[in-house]
Amino acid sequence: MPIKIPDKLPARQTLQQEGVALMTESDAARQDIRPLQIGLLNLMPDKIRTETQIARLLGSSPLQIDLTLVRIGQHKSKNTAEEHLLDFYEKWENIRHRKFDGFIITGAPIELLDFEEVSYWKILEEIFDWTRTNVQSSFFVCWGAMAAAYHFHGVPKYELKKKAFGVYRHQNLNPSSPYLAGFSDDFAIPVSRWTEARSEDISTVNGLELLMKSDETGPCLLHEKEGNRLYIFNHIEYDSTSLAEEYWRDRDAGKPIEIPRGYFPFNNPENEPQNRWRSHAHLLFGNWINQVYQTTEFDIERIGIM
Repeated sequence: MPIKIPDKLPARQTLQQEGVALMTESDAARQDIRPLQIGLLNLMPDKIRTETQIARLLGSSPLQIDLTLVRIGQHKSKNTAEEHLLDFYEKWENIRHRKFDGFIITGAPIELLDFEEVSYWKILEEIFDWTRTNVQSSFFVCWGAMAAAYHFHGVPKYELKKKAFGVYRHQNLNPSSPYLAGFSDDFAIPVSRWTEARSEDISTVNGLELLMKSDETGPCLLHEKEGNRLYIFNHIEYDSTSLAEEYWRDRDAGKPIEIPRGYFPFNNPENEPQNRWRSHAHLLFGNWINQVYQTTEFDIERIGIM
C-alpha cells in the first residue's frame, strides 16, 4: 500500500520519480481499511528535505500510511518558507488531542546547547510526555533521540573533541530483534554529530536495549519496550548527497571540517559518493512500521488506555 501525503507537497514529485508508491486523498477514501496514522515532528532546518527523506522510507511499507507533518507553533523556521509550513504542517497545539499509531521526532542542529537552553525545550518535554498516552510507538532520530533519552532516563550527552562525520561500520547486536529483521551482521550508516551518548550510561537504565553500535562512534540504535520506543543517534535516513552538502557548506563558509570518513570514493570530495546504507534504512523503517501495525489498537482511540 502507498503513503498518503498532500498532493502539492514538494516531496511528492521527488518520490514519484523514485518510484515510491503514493496515494491521493480521494483514492485513500475509497479503501475500506484504516491507514496507520504516523506523525512527524520535523525539527530540522531544511524541512522539505527531511520530510522527503522520511516519507521515502515510510512509503516503502506494504501498509497504507497517513502522514501528518507537525511543527512547534511558536518556533520560527529560518530555512523553510512560512508559506510551506502553513500549507502542509499542523501546529503541535492543534493535534495534541489526536492519537497516533507512530510518531517520529527528528534531530535539530542545536546539539552543543544544553537541553534546558533550547528555546522550545519545555514544549518538547510536553510532547515527550504526550507520547506516553497518545502514541503507540515513538521513533526518535539523532538529537531527538538524545533529547528523549535524557528526558525519559537522564542519559547525558557528551561533546566530542571533533565531529563524528562520515559513513561508519556498525554491528548488529541482536539479530533476533524484530527491528533488525533482515539486517546484515555489519553495515554502514551515516554519522554527523558533535556529541555522543555512551554505552556505560545506557547500560545502567533498565529497559533500554542496545541494538546497534559502532566501534568508532559508539551506540546507534536503542529499543525500549515501554512505549515501544526506538532511539537512533545517527542519520540512516540521509540522502546519498547529504554528507557532501554538509561538507561543502562548511568548507565554503570557512569552518573547520574534515572530509567525511568512508564516504567519497578514494577519499576525494570531487568524486560522487555512493550510497551504502539505503537498503538498511528501508529495512529499519519497514520493520518499525510492521511492529506498529502488529501492536497498535484497531480502534485508534484506545491507544494509551490501560
